[in-house]
Amino acid sequence: MAETKGILLPTYVLADESGSMNPYKEDLANGLTSLCEGLRAEPMVAAKLRLAVLGFADDVEVRLAVADMRHESSLPKVEIRGITNYRAVFDDLLGRIPSDVQWLRGEGYKVHRPVVFFLSDGQPTDGEVWRQSHARLTDRAQTPTAPNIVACGIGDAEARTMVEVATRPEFAFVATPGTDIGRAVSEFFHALTASLVATGQALNSDSTQLVVNRPEQFTMAIDEVG
Repeated sequence: MAETKGILLPTYVLADESGSMNPYKEDLANGLTSLCEGLRAEPMVAAKLRLAVLGFADDVEVRLAVADMRHESSLPKVEIRGITNYRAVFDDLLGRIPSDVQWLRGEGYKVHRPVVFFLSDGQPTDGEVWRQSHARLTDRAQTPTAPNIVACGIGDAEARTMVEVATRPEFAFVATPGTDIGRAVSEFFHALTASLVATGQALNSDSTQLVVNRPEQFTMAIDEVG
């Protein structure tokens, strides 16, 4: 039996690229760049992760395929377009995550449960239809590779929606009222980078702890409902 190469954490960043994000395109691009550079600066951490960046609006576009950031030189490119379609996100992940996990296993790795970091500045334009895809994606009986989902809402995204998207209440956050959206985007990526570095360090010490840091200027979404 072949010796395993190690255990990896597939990490997916889902960034809202709908038209309402156009004023913050540069903040989004800078945040993605800082994330990639932050992981490259931590090669021992990056060795435990595989990063994918997906932009979503009417559909989902791959901005960075599952990559080892120790060896990836390209940076994700942001394209603002369309409206906020949540169903497209979860339909895409339903096919993408199992396929990626199978591929990584085929490369000789064991795989931790994937994690998705979801950033949206608006409510879903597809009504309630996204819920069915989300339910299938997060049901571990139907989807053995079901991911943990961390959901962060800015702008018009509502707290109750982030709670429904996140797989645990403590994984749902919203920007505090009045927070500048550009700053909120930057804080999201700062916290995301810190979370992945801390998680990678935990994995290097043989801990399976997923670390999720609350971004500055955000509150737990559960605190905003009820």
